[in-house]
Amino acid sequence: MLTLLLASLFTFVELNCENLFDYAHDEGKNDQEWLPTATRKWDKKRYWKKVNNIAREIISCGGEGDDWALPDLVALTEIENDSVMHDLTHRSLLRNAGYEYVMTNSNDERGIDVALLYSPFSFRLLNHYPLRVTPVEGRHATRDILYAKGLLTSGDTLHVMVVHAPSRVSGVNATRPYRLQVAARITETIDSLRALGEGTHLIVAGDFNDYVGDSALVRLCQHGLTNISANAKGANGARGTYKHQGRWNSLDHILVSDPLRDTEHDCHVHDAPFLTEEDKKYGGTQPRRTYTGMRYRGGFSDHLPLVARFHIE
Repeated sequence: MLTLLLASLFTFVELNCENLFDYAHDEGKNDQEWLPTATRKWDKKRYWKKVNNIAREIISCGGEGDDWALPDLVALTEIENDSVMHDLTHRSLLRNAGYEYVMTNSNDERGIDVALLYSPFSFRLLNHYPLRVTPVEGRHATRDILYAKGLLTSGDTLHVMVVHAPSRVSGVNATRPYRLQVAARITETIDSLRALGEGTHLIVAGDFNDYVGDSALVRLCQHGLTNISANAKGANGARGTYKHQGRWNSLDHILVSDPLRDTEHDCHVHDAPFLTEEDKKYGGTQPRRTYTGMRYRGGFSDHLPLVARFHIE
């Protein structure tokens, strides 16, 4: 852990875990497809392989060789519940990493939540709470935004929001108001922080289910944030975090306030070879995911991680 104390670079990771569900039913949640008796045959063996795959993925985001260090903060989306986070931090390959976590407990009908892993050696948690998003009329409840506040080793206060905006599955135009509602909740919180003289160091990250240039992200950037992941690419051919019908793009983003933008060292897509596989239909590579449709593949996620590093004095 001494490496974390001495490192001048602060590493922030964002990762959509692609349905990190356990294999037990949560009362009141529509999680039946992730049970041993369902079509996916999601059982103990497959669950633990997934948990350790995500752990391995997070570890690999720390770099290579002598420059390797565990990421300081990891924003995770598509996490089912606290039990999953406990297994990830205390019973997986991360069990000796010293990570702690906070997460939401949303009214999302499938039970999907967001979480923040943090190293207490480089981020001393001061406060955290969910930001409830008022649904658009006629829309079911969406996922809460996770807000966390902590102290960095520099003495600066860092504010973090972890986001998983509503999907585009019913059509981009039809679902755009839902994502704009999430953006409005974020800007409202930023305004509140600024009114209190806080929010100087701010990170908003997650799966926005929007691309660069879409309305919700434009609104956030007009509110004093910079999308440092807008042009993020991988070292091994990935042109974004997500590939759909042969085209790379990013639904995942990391946005920061100006003081953090000025300390940015780099932001990239982490496309380590073990996280990708050959795209036999369209060519090149694609994320090595857990399922393709209902076919079990035993991979990691359909999204690749974003890694941002900052100079923290």
